[in-house]
Order: sequence, then C-alpha cells, then structure tokens
Amino acid sequence: MPALNVEFSESELEDLRAIAREQGVPMKAFVRASAADAIAHHRALREGAAVFQRIFADPDLASAIAAAGIDDGPAPGPSGRAA
Repeated sequence: MPALNVEFSESELEDLRAIAREQGVPMKAFVRASAADAIAHHRALREGAAVFQRIFADPDLASAIAAAGIDDGPAPGPSGRAA
C-alpha cells in the first residue's frame, strides 16, 4: 500500500495524539480518517458548486427572478454602488 510521510511539529503531533486518544482510536487511524473526511468535504463542495452554477446559469431562472423583482443583493452605498 502506498504511504505518505508527513512532518508535524511537536505541538501538532501532541494535538493529534490527544484527539486520537479522546476518540479511542490509534493516531494512524485518526489521521487516515481525517484525510478521508477532507477529501469527501472537498468533493461535496465541488459538486455543490457545480449544481449551484448549473441552476443559476439557467436563463429562464434569471428571467423569473427579474420578473419577480427579487433583489437580495447588498444595498447600494452613497456612491450608488454596492458597498
């Protein structure tokens, strides 16, 4: 199995050890799970952004929002531009 050597400061290592102890798992399992969580989080953000872009790129939706007079943007500042 491929491995990755990662360097941590002494304080980071102690924090990792403490959290792993609190969760009752070996430090290696905690670090692996944390990396897997970060990967899943990143993928979810990318997928959510893609859905958002696809939905809000729909010209029919833009027309419906404009026709409804919906403007949730920031209020214009004294110069007439959004603050």
